[in-house]
Amino acid sequence: MPHPSQPSLFYGGCKEITLLIEEVILAKGHPNITGRHKTTIEVTRETEISIRADCVIGIRANKAVVDLCPELKRHLLSGGQIKVIILVGSERFSFTAYGSPKLKLSSDREIVFRKSSYVDDRTIAIRSTAAAKDVPRSMINLLRRGEDITIKIRALC
Repeated sequence: MPHPSQPSLFYGGCKEITLLIEEVILAKGHPNITGRHKTTIEVTRETEISIRADCVIGIRANKAVVDLCPELKRHLLSGGQIKVIILVGSERFSFTAYGSPKLKLSSDREIVFRKSSYVDDRTIAIRSTAAAKDVPRSMINLLRRGEDITIKIRALC
C-alpha cells in the first residue's frame, strides 16, 4: 500500500474517484435586462430582448440546452442536482437546481432554470433555489451596461 502522503486512488480500502462535469456558457448583458422574474432565470441566443423579458439575464449565448455535453445531459435526466455559478465582472452569484427524467433538453435558442417543476423544451433544471429577482442588483446593473456573463453549471454528486 502506498504511503498516505502519496497520491493514490486506493487508500485504507476506500476507492476515491472524483469526476467533475462542468458546462460553461458565455453570454452578454443588454440594456433591457431587469432581472425581476419571480420563478425563472433565462439565457438566450437572441441578439435583442424587450423590457418585458424580465427573466432574461443574458443574450447572445454561445449555447442553448440542446448543446449541453452528453455527460451533463445524462446527469440532469437522472434527476441529478446541479450548482450554477454566475460571474459578471468581479461579482459572483450561485444557486442549486435539479434535473428530471421529464426534461426535453431540445431548445436550440434558450436555457431556462425554474423554481417550479414545469418542464418544456427550454428547461435545463427545476426546483431552483433562485430566480432572476434573486440575482444581486449590482450584477443586474453590470448586465444592463452590456457586461459579459459567464454561467458555470456543475453536476453535484
